[in-house]
Amino acid sequence: MNPSDKALKQRFEEVISSIISEQAPDAVQRGIAIAYSGGLDSAVLLSLAASFCREKQIPIFAFHVHHGLSQNADEWLAHCQSTCEKIGVVFSSVKVHIDLNSPEGIEATARAERYRALGGLCAQFKTSLLLTAHHQDDQAETLLLQLLRGSGVSGLSGMDLFNYAPALLLNKDLLIARPLLGLSKEMLLDFATSYEISYVVDESNFDCRYARNALRQQVMPVLSKISLGYTTRLARSARHVQTAGRLLNELAQIDMAACLIDDALQIEKMRLLSIDRIENLMRYWFSTLGVRMPSTARLAEMRHQLFDARHDAKITIHHDKLGVHRYKDRIYASALPTGDELVAPKEFIWNGEAAIYFADFSGTMHFEEARYGVDKDWLMQQKLCLRGREGGERLKLAANRSTRDIKSHFQTLKIPFWQRQRLPFLYVNGKLLHAAKVGTHSELFQLDSENLINFRWQAD
Repeated sequence: MNPSDKALKQRFEEVISSIISEQAPDAVQRGIAIAYSGGLDSAVLLSLAASFCREKQIPIFAFHVHHGLSQNADEWLAHCQSTCEKIGVVFSSVKVHIDLNSPEGIEATARAERYRALGGLCAQFKTSLLLTAHHQDDQAETLLLQLLRGSGVSGLSGMDLFNYAPALLLNKDLLIARPLLGLSKEMLLDFATSYEISYVVDESNFDCRYARNALRQQVMPVLSKISLGYTTRLARSARHVQTAGRLLNELAQIDMAACLIDDALQIEKMRLLSIDRIENLMRYWFSTLGVRMPSTARLAEMRHQLFDARHDAKITIHHDKLGVHRYKDRIYASALPTGDELVAPKEFIWNGEAAIYFADFSGTMHFEEARYGVDKDWLMQQKLCLRGREGGERLKLAANRSTRDIKSHFQTLKIPFWQRQRLPFLYVNGKLLHAAKVGTHSELFQLDSENLINFRWQAD
């Protein structure tokens, strides 16, 4: 083993040991998964990881995703399986379908399908650590691509050494790590040559219709002549931006602690912040809600709508899978409804269950014993029906109070406008018995008695 190969192997082992001990200690028992395409980078990663796992007696798995985009895909699959059989690594593969007409583009669609498949394989084999073969040159390419896209701090941070990506992997418990991130492509090629590691060559990597390939084939060779070792410096710049990103997140956490009450952002307190801090807070808020980040222009537009409207304005802005609402000088977020708003009535008999989940209404009706409510024995004998709001509903909450329309009850109880249409109504024999979040009809309501049941609606 020449000194450079020995240093590379030692560096890999130090990095992966640190990741396991500090971030994924259960990998020692559950094993490590390798994203193995068969190309140079993943072939070197597999070789290094297999050697490490043999020495540490850690289970290892190699997962291959067959995209079906190349006429050579079957050969690559066979090569990967054969290689793993030779070195004694558990191998598994999955074929994915790529929509060639996807508006996201073939490259982005294939990437998304690949990571979903890898997340699924890790879940199947119950491993919580996935290694990918991204290296220093990949980091430089990513940084250049993000610059060309006009990305902000998050995009310019490049790839982390490790992170969770539940939206990408559809696996919230899976840690993805990149132990080769500090190594250059040239170092990996030298290592593969020294150890006679066989690998496949994906012809699509030379197709310069794709932006990353164009950078790799046409731009980066020129940069290497202008500035030798530029990938190391770009990787260092990415680390600096990552530091700045962490500081911005810390600031956003401080601002959120001051502005967030009952899952809503208070506009009055946010007005005390600069525009930059407001938008930084909103970006962080969106990240905690698990939605994609709005563009700079879109975020500024949202801020104007939310902050510059009349005090009593009711505003809803759709973003990704969320509705962002302004109500009573606060900013709320709620999941957008899926499908048809009109839900068919659901008839049922209550048999004494503590709770019944109604999937069509996206919530659970709880039946709780209380000192006030309706008679339990009577309720079990009735034919009940859960319905959506149709309009014209009226409810009398107490004998000494007047019958009022539901809209008036909603306003009195300050139930946000976007929630009102989703709240169900419980009927008995065609008569309104209970309105979720409002109350029960007083004619059937009893106080300070035994054997009574009260209702509580809990939305998903």
